[in-house]
Amino acid sequence: MDETVEPRRTGPSSHTDTAAAETQKLGLELLIGSNVFRNTNGVVKIHGKEQLVLESRPEQGLLLVTIDLYGEGGTHIAHLRRNVLVLNQAGQFTIDIHQAQSDSPTDAPWVRLSDQQSDEIVLEAWVASENKIQITSGKFYSHKGTLVEITPHYCRIGSGMTLFGDIVENRGGMVVLG
Repeated sequence: MDETVEPRRTGPSSHTDTAAAETQKLGLELLIGSNVFRNTNGVVKIHGKEQLVLESRPEQGLLLVTIDLYGEGGTHIAHLRRNVLVLNQAGQFTIDIHQAQSDSPTDAPWVRLSDQQSDEIVLEAWVASENKIQITSGKFYSHKGTLVEITPHYCRIGSGMTLFGDIVENRGGMVVLG
């Protein structure tokens, strides 16, 4: 019984590795105007309908946006599916996409959807950091024909609801507006 048991060595464990693993488990943090929606699945439901989906693909340097666009009367006029305009009546909308070429924070992926008729930005979003997407501006209608406005300071749905500086824990679910 002269056997010696050598202790098994493992690599150094650091707190940052544990924190990174925890971050991976959490959902997306959506910054909509000045509002923070933590631990979401990337889906935004407006007036009971899933209208906007945001996905981050860091390995490809992409931000993917899916959105249904409606007119003032609630008529479905366009559909963007993962950055491709699938339905675009009369060529009303255009999309600009920036694919990140490096891991530099100054080279973040972004998507801008514009309305050619009004010359306004319909939706502008960018990847602020890993698992965090910022919607900096937006102006579009819900399926009920209600105007949704997003500025750096607030998110307004019609004349009845304005969110300003709210912080919401979504527990892996969708963001519900209106």
